[in-house]
Amino acid sequence: MKILFIADSECAALWEHFRPERIAGIDLIVSCGDLKKEYLEFLVTLSSKPLLYIPGNHDTGYTEHPPEGCECIDDSVYVYRGVRIAGLGGCKRYSPGEYQYTEAQMRRRVYKLRRAIKKAGGIDIFVSHASLTGYGDANDRAHLGFDCFAELLDEFRPSYMIHGHVHRSYGWNITQNLEYNGIPIINAFERYVLEIPDKV
Repeated sequence: MKILFIADSECAALWEHFRPERIAGIDLIVSCGDLKKEYLEFLVTLSSKPLLYIPGNHDTGYTEHPPEGCECIDDSVYVYRGVRIAGLGGCKRYSPGEYQYTEAQMRRRVYKLRRAIKKAGGIDIFVSHASLTGYGDANDRAHLGFDCFAELLDEFRPSYMIHGHVHRSYGWNITQNLEYNGIPIINAFERYVLEIPDKV
């Protein structure tokens, strides 16, 4: 199974200069947040593949006008061809606004999500907008990660954690691929294709 992860910046090759062969072989699209609803709607229409998403801190318009034809997996677990994907959108609170959370608020969300994960028998991929503290986040207040994500990773041991929020175009020394206790953590800025075995 090939999954296209997208985040934070609309990819010109997949939108303004779209060609069908650029998504050939893709089975599923997952947005890690901060993308225009029109972009998600374009991709789900042109690809004819399922598109899952979580909100980023700039996706305040999703509340009243969610992307049509797409499935929100925020605070839930979605199973596609046997692959269990859990989602937690938003980032660390740095200003007033929707989809921003204190560490305590996110910890409560993690606690609630645990029930859905246990019901699904675990998870294979954890998708978030923000990263785990110290693993792909940045030092400025707006791009800090969450400590409580470590609790979720330690307990359920997903095969991957995929996030957005920290733009690789910012010019910081940002590594796309990291590892936490044997779990790959991937920054999906703009686009990232992950190939994994089917589970069914």
